[in-house]
Amino acid sequence: MPNVPRILVAAPKSGSGKTTVVCALLEAFKKRGLSLTAFKSGPDYIDPMFHRRVLHTPSYNLDLFLFGGGEKGAEAARQLLCRHGEKSDLVLIEGAMGYYDGVGTGHEASAYDVAAAADTPVVLVVDGRGAGFSLGAVLKGLADFYTDSHIVGFIVNRVKPMVYTHFKDAWEKASGLKALGALPDLPDCAFSSRHLGLVTAGEIQNLQEIMERLSDAAETHIDLDGLLTLARAASPLAESDVSEEEKEGEPERQAVIAVARDEAFCFYYEDSLDVLRRFGAELIFFSPLHDSHLPPCDGLYLGGGYPELYARELEANESLRGQIRQALKGGLPCFAECGGFMYLHQYFRGDDGTRYAWIGAVPGETFMTTSLRHFGYVTLEAAEDNLLCKAGDTIPAHEFHYSHSTSEGEAFTAYKAGSRRSWSGGVAGETLAASYLHLHFLGNPAWAKHFVRACGTYSRRVNIDKSRKD
Repeated sequence: MPNVPRILVAAPKSGSGKTTVVCALLEAFKKRGLSLTAFKSGPDYIDPMFHRRVLHTPSYNLDLFLFGGGEKGAEAARQLLCRHGEKSDLVLIEGAMGYYDGVGTGHEASAYDVAAAADTPVVLVVDGRGAGFSLGAVLKGLADFYTDSHIVGFIVNRVKPMVYTHFKDAWEKASGLKALGALPDLPDCAFSSRHLGLVTAGEIQNLQEIMERLSDAAETHIDLDGLLTLARAASPLAESDVSEEEKEGEPERQAVIAVARDEAFCFYYEDSLDVLRRFGAELIFFSPLHDSHLPPCDGLYLGGGYPELYARELEANESLRGQIRQALKGGLPCFAECGGFMYLHQYFRGDDGTRYAWIGAVPGETFMTTSLRHFGYVTLEAAEDNLLCKAGDTIPAHEFHYSHSTSEGEAFTAYKAGSRRSWSGGVAGETLAASYLHLHFLGNPAWAKHFVRACGTYSRRVNIDKSRKD
């Protein structure tokens, strides 16, 4: 049974400063020379980018719903913690939203569920602005809400050190939890937000300077040794079953898939990419913003991100747009999610009415809206056979966007989790699957296998055609 020293940092609600505290801890522990691995609970793409910038290694998601739910999702989470964290001195998991916030009005797939699935100690980050003795009641209420809450300690954020010192013993006595320090309010170190959450780590010019200040504050004001003691007390994780694909070792290369990755397209789950690799995909990364040529490939993966912020630059890269358009016409398999789906449209219409020419593989245009179109977990069902699956096949998915398409399509039906609502969307065929939905291939690896297989078929056909011409 692997020993994985680990702790989950959660909060009563969004906006408590979890990401700031987690980044401060990662940078501080890194300076101490510890080997670290970071995870994010839930479907978030942006917070792992901050983890990655601090550690210069991938950060991974633990999403019990996208992994398949129930014991399947819990087992996948334990498997990933063992795979990525077994050799680490500390695994730090950042929670999502409020600690108990999950699907619908319950706790399914919440940070609490992740802690329960992986038997992980939890430290709460609570906002200390204007707080007094009543904060002890908030802490106790969260810790006692379920008898197996796994909550063992707390860090107070945005509070003056003298206020923390004054109330520390009272908060501990009221809550029964261990006080692990406080982080002073550092306005110059705050991360800005926009419609999909925080701005990405790559957009903050002085991020390293911010991290230095945060780590210094953590070293001074947070009980890092106490956190390590709690993490090392975590029980060993049960050995996970290894998938058949992993038992076979390094797979034979089936196809090369070009993955768009830059400032505009940056929403990818690391372990979802690994599923593609396990089925024989070699992934090569390129930039629709900066590269003038599509690299030689047998398939194309266009992930989500913020293409709307780079509409003019994407249009200006006419060479690459033309190559992608011609490749898709020639049958190049393509999987696109959300921002990638938008990029495939003929036009993007800006707020001022300006139309920017994009790929043109999907007719019509996309444009931004003032409110969320669809939000939350869904079960995605295919209406017809397509690149990824057969008609009637399903996969857990997530949708979150402030844009609309004049060609949303009807290739899939999304059934909202915890609700009777459903809606149709997406365009798909033998060589294309594109929609506003985000998938994680761990939720149904067969979809990844079909994609890689289609790319391999395309590669063989192209090579046969080439040999005939030669």
